[in-house]
Amino acid sequence: MKGSPIKPSERIITLDVIRGFALLGILLVNMPAFHSPDFIHQLYAIDVGYEGLDAIIYAFLQLFVQVKFFTIFSFLFGVGFYLFMKRAESKGLKMRSLFFRRASILLIIGLLHLIFLWFGDILHLYAVGGFLLLAFYNRMPKTLIKWAFSLLAIYLALLSITFFIPVDMMDELGLGNADDVLPTYIYMYESAPYLQWLAYRVKIEVIPILLNIPFTLIPVFAFFLFGLYAGKKGIFENADCAPFIKKVQIVTGALSIPFVICLFLLLQGLWDVGVYKSSATDLFKNLSGFSLCFFYMATLTRLLQLDIWKKRLGWLQFVGRMALTNYLAQTIICFILFNGFNLYNHVSLTLGTAVAIVIFIAQVIWSKAWFRFFQFGPMEWLWRILTYGHSSPFKRQPKAS
Repeated sequence: MKGSPIKPSERIITLDVIRGFALLGILLVNMPAFHSPDFIHQLYAIDVGYEGLDAIIYAFLQLFVQVKFFTIFSFLFGVGFYLFMKRAESKGLKMRSLFFRRASILLIIGLLHLIFLWFGDILHLYAVGGFLLLAFYNRMPKTLIKWAFSLLAIYLALLSITFFIPVDMMDELGLGNADDVLPTYIYMYESAPYLQWLAYRVKIEVIPILLNIPFTLIPVFAFFLFGLYAGKKGIFENADCAPFIKKVQIVTGALSIPFVICLFLLLQGLWDVGVYKSSATDLFKNLSGFSLCFFYMATLTRLLQLDIWKKRLGWLQFVGRMALTNYLAQTIICFILFNGFNLYNHVSLTLGTAVAIVIFIAQVIWSKAWFRFFQFGPMEWLWRILTYGHSSPFKRQPKAS
């Protein structure tokens, strides 16, 4: 029996809307690294010292965007994994080998993206986590929750290790002088030929990122498990789950308030923790990210239960339905714009954020227009062909009169 990809009529619109919303957040987070040496700034904990409107936008991004959206994407991957496996199982397909092929293809796409274009790729990480997720498909929902919270606890504990290092030892643990690295990094992005830039990136960015997978995968996999739990419980399909979603919204919203306040105090220098500022900022950025992630999703889900908000937010579903295409397109557009037109390191945070919004609006318009004629995004269609081993109808069939 041949497998077939999910039909548009079988999609859960709420998940597509949330996925579209997450794509906006991911573009806003990634934009500073597309146009500026943000990789080095983060690696060496460099305080860029934004002023004026840039400072306001930076604070907003740190408080309400950073870490809040890759977690949403990770959660949705877990939900999507369950729906994929359940559908394949119901059709009598070899669901595990089918998903293994699907994840393998995603890994190849992610590695190509990571190596040749963009150090911030998340696809390769999701693919690796997807292989591990196969072992959890038949686990009980309670087991999934225990694993998810345990992984988050381990991750936060690892982030907190720095606080136990004596102050006089902190400087010795530094990565070195950023002044020795930053000029070369900027030159490579501004002026170096592509092959020279690529060779430099493989050494400075790609290899360290791949070696760091065991650590960066921990929170991602935790949210995979939360998503798998939601899929098993039918949270986005079952109307009886509305009280649970409301409870999640209230609890995570309340938890987010002290986390965001602490992060704000750290960013503004109103809470002095000395040499531990970078570590404390990372800790509260993640704490607020985890709680706001659930708050955003629960809020969107509840809003979409109202007809007026279905109309107001419905346009996001088209971007979300072709999330892979739009995610990769964001990289290609920004690479051409900033590297091809010599704008790298010459764009302010404010202008970069404005560009991100313009790009996303263009993707919304393009995505909606695309689905007037086609059933799947171009990368989604290719991914499905390679997964199932046969072609699926690409163009939208005209409705019978």
